[in-house]
Amino acid sequence: MEAIEEVLTGWGKEVLDKIEEVSIDLWKGYKSLVKKLMPKARVVADRFHVMTQINRELDAERKRENREVEKEIKAAKKASQKKQCEFKKESLKKSKYVLLKNGEDLNESHKSKLEEVKNVSDKLGKMYELKEELRFIFEKSDNWLTGVLKLGSWLKRAKKYFVSSCQTLSRWLPEIISDFDRRTTSGVVEGINNKLKLIKRSAYGFRNFDNFRVRCLLNWHFNC
Repeated sequence: MEAIEEVLTGWGKEVLDKIEEVSIDLWKGYKSLVKKLMPKARVVADRFHVMTQINRELDAERKRENREVEKEIKAAKKASQKKQCEFKKESLKKSKYVLLKNGEDLNESHKSKLEEVKNVSDKLGKMYELKEELRFIFEKSDNWLTGVLKLGSWLKRAKKYFVSSCQTLSRWLPEIISDFDRRTTSGVVEGINNKLKLIKRSAYGFRNFDNFRVRCLLNWHFNC
């Protein structure tokens, strides 16, 4: 955090005072830093990081149900009970992709797998539907008021299923609502970060930081 503050401070107060919005992930350290150095800027919670939080909790429930069904199989005393549990286990197998992927990106095979999951787990099915509904709220709400009303309704229905995420979203509600005004995101920065990680992985390591720096600058056609 000290390094980030040092870089931002180096921009100078004149530049920092002109910044109108800052998109961040859901970490209070970033918010505090923005408030400190850019008091005139509006803090916007990046909607993609909000969805990451939702997907994380959905996947945690998928893993929990997998563990539970394993225990049920071991504890089953009747063949019929064991068969039912094994059927659920098979239905939940390889379900991570279909649960976390955007609905419109699923092919027919994926949709069939999703139906299998819904048939054996009402909770996972409901969490998936709520996840997709929240995503559409962010993508389709074209004004502040509509977004707020839809988000408030969603939180009331989702708190039973996304306990941790709803608590986080409630704490960050003003910053999340800010997304509905100008649709500001940190997508460009995330893309750069992912590219940097790819360069590092594809090189199988660099002997020193200067080599890594040069390779990164060349990727974006900067003078080294």
